[in-house]
Amino acid sequence: MNLLHIAWRNMQQRGLATILTMFSMTLGVSLVVLVLSLSWIITESFDRNSNVGYHMIVGAKGGSLQLALNTVFYLSEPIEVIPYEEYLELMPGAEARPNEIKKIGGLVADPERKGLFCEYTNGGFAIPVCLGDYFGPFRVVGTTPAFFTSLRFGPASDQEYQFQSGRNMLDYSEENGYFEAVLGAQVARQQGKKVGDKIKTTHGDPEGEGHGQEFTVVGILAPTGTPNDRAAFINLEGFYLIEDHARAFEDKSNPDAEKESVGRNETVQPPRLPLEKRDLTAVLVKAGDPIFAVSMQRPINKRLRVQAVSPVDEITKMLGMFITPVRAAFLALTVVVCIVSAISILVSIYNSMNERKRDIAVMRALGARRDVVVLVVLLESLLIAIGGGVAGWFIGHGIGVAYSGTIQRNTGITVGFFNTMTVYEFWLVPGLMLLATLAGVIPAFVAYRTNVSQNLGS
Repeated sequence: MNLLHIAWRNMQQRGLATILTMFSMTLGVSLVVLVLSLSWIITESFDRNSNVGYHMIVGAKGGSLQLALNTVFYLSEPIEVIPYEEYLELMPGAEARPNEIKKIGGLVADPERKGLFCEYTNGGFAIPVCLGDYFGPFRVVGTTPAFFTSLRFGPASDQEYQFQSGRNMLDYSEENGYFEAVLGAQVARQQGKKVGDKIKTTHGDPEGEGHGQEFTVVGILAPTGTPNDRAAFINLEGFYLIEDHARAFEDKSNPDAEKESVGRNETVQPPRLPLEKRDLTAVLVKAGDPIFAVSMQRPINKRLRVQAVSPVDEITKMLGMFITPVRAAFLALTVVVCIVSAISILVSIYNSMNERKRDIAVMRALGARRDVVVLVVLLESLLIAIGGGVAGWFIGHGIGVAYSGTIQRNTGITVGFFNTMTVYEFWLVPGLMLLATLAGVIPAFVAYRTNVSQNLGS
């Protein structure tokens, strides 16, 4: 009879104790796997969101992290607004600024002057963003159609936005005028909205009453795994025409007011808001060449009302300040779980030694050497560790797979049996099994010192 078979028979004789000890080991390993998987999901989510597809955020002076959190993650409140002219200074192309001014019908001292930074952004883009409203618990983003045509997302910032239904909003459409909306995947699902539905935004209060103006949902974004899944996007022109979104200004005598007839009812569209009455929360800027982004930041930061913030730098700082300590806490928790699991095996086998002293004495009397007895005890510990470890690994990853649909809907991250494995798992789980095996050393030492004559006579 080989040693492995003897160890297995000993485990069978202590069936209930063995099962409970193995179950404790299983819980420990599954908890380790779940904690490491959660840590991976958090890190992966922030890594994905750090590649925002643009080089800088230009917004009001204040906290740079707050500006990044508000603009990228929609988590904080806007610092302050900036004049629309700041956006025109950033628009790419020498002709962009006068064309935009002419279209809006605004008043400036020198409409033919080029934007200060237009040469830097040639080959890139500048996308205006207005924040402040809510649709249910979700932030509303006033922006232009370029948000979905020019921006890219994903780990390499090379993925285009896709629509699971509908289309991108237009600057102006014959059907809906300036009042079109695109909903992120989570917003549409949780609010029960589909293409063709009408929505109303609330001003600064998720629970408040909606503005009187309705927006028609023309598109539902496919899941992206970015904060844009949790946002509602409306046409910037429509955003300005909502009550209280202008600087308490209305110019009915504007000679350049655009009036459009819509449908058979001949609905008259309101005029666009003049340039000098427009504000923005931020501008998303991608330079024509990445090196230009560095050259732009200093002169922008010298301006009185705006600052330029690198979202990648701010997100990296936030990872270092908040996420890294959380991951360290998770790893510390796994170490504690490993120690507790090893102690449970130690206690279980050690307590069984008093019941097995006679069996060990018989083995010794039949010719078994002391080292053989020690190996049998260590094999028992190893079998418990392997059995509990393998079961715990499958259960831990199985729970992750069971909730993969929920995780994917909320983060865009696909969870499988193997893709959540981290380098820590390759070390911690085998290390836990080794620690559990070593927990059998003390019981093995007790078995080693068993007195044959005394226990055979008892």
